Amino acid sequence: MRQLILPFMLSGILAASPALADWSLDPGRSHLSFVTIKAKDVAEVNTFDEINGVIDDQGQVVVTLMLDSVDTLVPIRNERMRTFLFDTTDYKEAVLKAKVDPDLVSGMAVGEIKQLSAEGNLSLHGETQPMTLSMQAVKVDAGTVMVASLKPVIVDAAKFGLGAGVEKLREIAGLESISEAVPVTFVMTFVTPPAAAN
Repeated sequence: MRQLILPFMLSGILAASPALADWSLDPGRSHLSFVTIKAKDVAEVNTFDEINGVIDDQGQVVVTLMLDSVDTLVPIRNERMRTFLFDTTDYKEAVLKAKVDPDLVSGMAVGEIKQLSAEGNLSLHGETQPMTLSMQAVKVDAGTVMVASLKPVIVDAAKFGLGAGVEKLREIAGLESISEAVPVTFVMTFVTPPAAAN
C-alpha cells in the first residue's frame, strides 16, 4: 500500500524529455519503505524488495509492487503479513496508475531540482483509492531521473479493506494496538535507453 507512491512521482520528471520514450524503473537505485506502529509508540521500518514500473511515450505511468516481497527483517512476520494482511494467495500485487503531462517539466536541465505534486490511483487488495504525492525530482543525466518523497504518504489500511488483517496481526502478536495509518517514503529512479535519451 505504501509502496506504489514513489514511482508515481518519478513519472512527472521523466516527462521532461521533449520526446518521451519508454522509461523503466531501476530497482537497484529505487527504494520504498513503510513504517508500522504498534503498542502505541513502537515503530518498525519495512520494505518491499520487488518493484517494477514503466512510463510510456504517452505519459501513462504503471508501477507494480509485488506483495510477496514484503521484508520486515523477521521471517515469521513476513509470512504473517503475506497471509493475514495482504492475502497474497488472491492478491499478488499493488498497482499505481497515473497519467502525466509530457510538458510537466519540459525545461528541466541535467542537475536541476524541482518540486512537484502528482495525482494518481493505488489499487490494493481489490480496492482503489486516489493518492496525492508531494515530491522532489532531479534529472541526474539525460537518461536518468530520480524522484523522492518530500513528505510521507499516509496510507489508510482500512480504506483498502485491510482493517481485519491488521486486527488479526494484532491478535496473533498479542499487542495492545497496531495503527492502520501507515507512513510511506521513497526514492525512485527511472532510466531510458541511451538512444532515446539523446
